[in-house]
Amino acid sequence: MKHLFLKIAGSSFAIATIVLAQSCTTPTGPAKLSNQADSISYSYGVMMARELQNEKGLNPELIAAGIKEAMSENGQLTLEEAGQAIAMGKAQVGIDFLAENAKKEGVLTTESGLQYKVMEEGTGASPAATDLVTVHYKGSLINGEVFDSSEGSEPISFPLNRVIPGWTEGLQLMKEGGKTIFYIPYELAYGERGAGQVIPPYSALIFEVELIKVGE
Repeated sequence: MKHLFLKIAGSSFAIATIVLAQSCTTPTGPAKLSNQADSISYSYGVMMARELQNEKGLNPELIAAGIKEAMSENGQLTLEEAGQAIAMGKAQVGIDFLAENAKKEGVLTTESGLQYKVMEEGTGASPAATDLVTVHYKGSLINGEVFDSSEGSEPISFPLNRVIPGWTEGLQLMKEGGKTIFYIPYELAYGERGAGQVIPPYSALIFEVELIKVGE
């Protein structure tokens, strides 16, 4: 399993182009699918809707306008600008989440913006930034989607200065035997790039961490 809290270089950001068949729609009823091209065009719309079904606050009319204008080369935003707008919108979702999360009982916030909640206090040593640590963990997006976990396998060991900044800072607040939930702003995680196909750009992350051992 690839452990995604480790530093990863590179990410991809794909934007699908969807075909709309304006001639196939009617003002008072559902679209009419008269031929194979109509069916294919409509199917792209269905696929796009499925991709966007969990996105909140979207305006279907503006989605359609963006597609129509871009396909006629009259788009108001370049592809790069559109990607940046989407990414920044996702960043705001994380910012809003952390703002509300900070109000919850037991959640503490450090000067850097890292949030954490101690689930079990440890009794052993606390690591320094360059120490080797051994942990069990589970990482998820703020929507609850788990993208990485050591559950059901052996714990993982790594130097604490070889991971994302949120981990380097956060684990130094723990003691051996402790369990903590970390709520990590995108600046302390994978920033503007994200990580691979599973962590989008500007993503705030949640990690549940059990610190098993400090040192060899």
